[in-house]
Amino acid sequence: MTKEELRIVYMGTPDFAVESLKALVEGGYNVVAVITMPDKPMGRHGSVLQPSPVKQYAVEHGLKVMQPVKLKDPEFVEELRALNADLQIVVAFRMLPEVVWNMPRLGTFNAHASLLPKYRGAAPINWAVINGDEETGITTFFLKHEIDTGDIIQQVKIPIADTDNVEVVHDKLMLLSGKLVTETVDNIIAGTVTSVPQDEIKDVELTPAPKIFRETCRIDWNLPVKKVYDFIRGLSPYPAAWTELNGKSVKIYEATKEEGSMKPGEIASDGKSWVKVGTADGVLNVKVLQMEGKKRMPVADLLRGFKFTEGACFK
Repeated sequence: MTKEELRIVYMGTPDFAVESLKALVEGGYNVVAVITMPDKPMGRHGSVLQPSPVKQYAVEHGLKVMQPVKLKDPEFVEELRALNADLQIVVAFRMLPEVVWNMPRLGTFNAHASLLPKYRGAAPINWAVINGDEETGITTFFLKHEIDTGDIIQQVKIPIADTDNVEVVHDKLMLLSGKLVTETVDNIIAGTVTSVPQDEIKDVELTPAPKIFRETCRIDWNLPVKKVYDFIRGLSPYPAAWTELNGKSVKIYEATKEEGSMKPGEIASDGKSWVKVGTADGVLNVKVLQMEGKKRMPVADLLRGFKFTEGACFK
């Protein structure tokens, strides 16, 4: 069977998933349908419906789009079955019920933004940066019951620089995902795939990557400076690490780490160009931040109209 004959159903929603769909379409693969999340209500009264990035790309390229509210809905399942797909590909979508992932004769594979079995979960890129990892990657694996636990097909690694924030790593992995997805499809077509059960991979710390909530993003200034620095870049630019000053939140997007001795959370500033904050064993030099109700801006711009009081401390 050729790539033009192989019937593929693609599932994904955010920008990250567009690159792999684009690689399939531009590579001449036979994508018979795209499944994505229902349009999201936007605007003041929710009267405007915003399609997902994947839907926007699919519509622009004349692909069939399906947007089920419930993946177990009998009408959706029958419509999906009628497509007679040979293979399903999932990139940044939802957890699938067995009736869906077990449908194609060649199975369903997922492209996950980590080196599985490390960082199973919803936010693998964030947690790899937050934890100060020096490398990450993309894994393709066949789906089974438990989330992110299926047999591994292929992996590709990339380094994480000490200066990379999560946006930089996200974009690198997004491009890598497109290449690995098409390579995985080619190997499935050629019959050269030898998948490996994850429990056979040894010497890997099974670090989880749970969904990130607002409270997850609060900075603990009692941690070492490297930990605080990694935490900030692992959440920048979204959802952003935050702290509190005088009962109001302050988001910090960019900083550098320095040697020094200040109390955790203690703020020092020359009132013109720099703001430094104490941690357990060093000093964080804040470069870009956002005060509650204000725009994100470089510290020098903030200090033109805002002054930190003597003895100010982030909490």
